[in-house]
Amino acid sequence: MNTLNGLIHLDVSLLSLFIRAIVVYLAVLLLLRISGKRQMGQMNATEFVAVLLISNAVQNSMNGGDNSLVGGLFLAVVLIALSSLIAYLTYKSKICSSIFEGSPTLLIHKGQIIKANIRKELLSEGELKTLLRKQGFHDMKEIEIAIWEADGTLSITGKNSLSIVETAAEVKHT
Repeated sequence: MNTLNGLIHLDVSLLSLFIRAIVVYLAVLLLLRISGKRQMGQMNATEFVAVLLISNAVQNSMNGGDNSLVGGLFLAVVLIALSSLIAYLTYKSKICSSIFEGSPTLLIHKGQIIKANIRKELLSEGELKTLLRKQGFHDMKEIEIAIWEADGTLSITGKNSLSIVETAAEVKHT
């Protein structure tokens, strides 16, 4: 009976758990957002370890020492609800989208690297060239535009690529 009581009995109130979950979730989300796009899309080993350690570091601040099953499940529900709420807010609001998801950055235009933008994204020319090669582009002259997306991925349009408008026009004429 004592084991069952430890699983169900809360050491912290549900309101306290709720507030703690919201504060920690938003703080970690904003810290990751501030740290840059690479954190999400192009994590290296040290960044991955940092994210794992952050989750461990904030655990106690979120649960307030409550190790009950009910408390853990309640926190999981709150975190999923917050994630859904933020997804909805970013869908409905450009301001929320900018805050939580960021915006894309043009890195290459007509074969020329925009150095100010790669510096802003803390991306070296060498790292950019590696990403380009991974997508099959070995010469800058082949690239019309390269955009560092808000999620940390790189989108590239080659100079020889057909635009969506051109492709639609061709389909219409055939």
